[in-house]
Amino acid sequence: MEEEHLRKEMVRYGALLYERGLAHGSAGNLSVRLGDGAILITPTNSSLGALSPERISKLSQDGSVLAGDLPSKESFFHIAVYEQRPAAKAIVHLHSTYSVALSCLCHQDKDNVLPPLTAYQVMRVGRLPLVPYFRPGDIRLADAVRRTASGHKAMLLANHGPVIAGASLAEAVHACEELEETAKVFFALGSRPVSLLRCEEVDELQAVFGS
Repeated sequence: MEEEHLRKEMVRYGALLYERGLAHGSAGNLSVRLGDGAILITPTNSSLGALSPERISKLSQDGSVLAGDLPSKESFFHIAVYEQRPAAKAIVHLHSTYSVALSCLCHQDKDNVLPPLTAYQVMRVGRLPLVPYFRPGDIRLADAVRRTASGHKAMLLANHGPVIAGASLAEAVHACEELEETAKVFFALGSRPVSLLRCEEVDELQAVFGS
């Protein structure tokens, strides 16, 4: 029953992301971790707007295909995140426009590429490190993601897009939406003087909400 429910939830949230313009074509992927450690992940070359529950890939913890269609070619970095974040139950990776634009900029501080603009950004996304660029499907990306995931639930793949883990698929999706909206605000502000959240305000949010 757990697996059936999660397959349907992946279809529902995939369609939501697609309808809101946060996914296009066959870009992006979703995964959830079952209670036994197996992973459900969207299939390769599938559209998040047209998923079928029975065709979603099921993988063992080491990435072996157990059922469904062939998995996304990026399944290896989902596995890397799960290895580092035992509490994570879902991962969302998107090519959403403003987050991708942010990933293409030159950043002086690659440990946190989005300044603390809003409380909900800090609560739902937290610090946003930039992972170095690797071509899609390059297995070396797994090591880079693994190193970053140990200390961060969200990261930005350079010239690629966001990867966010959550305690549920809903939490991970909402965090991705929050990141995209904050990235829009970042670009809308441009070079204008900005009042950022102060360090003590960020610390308070992290203490209260655990981001």
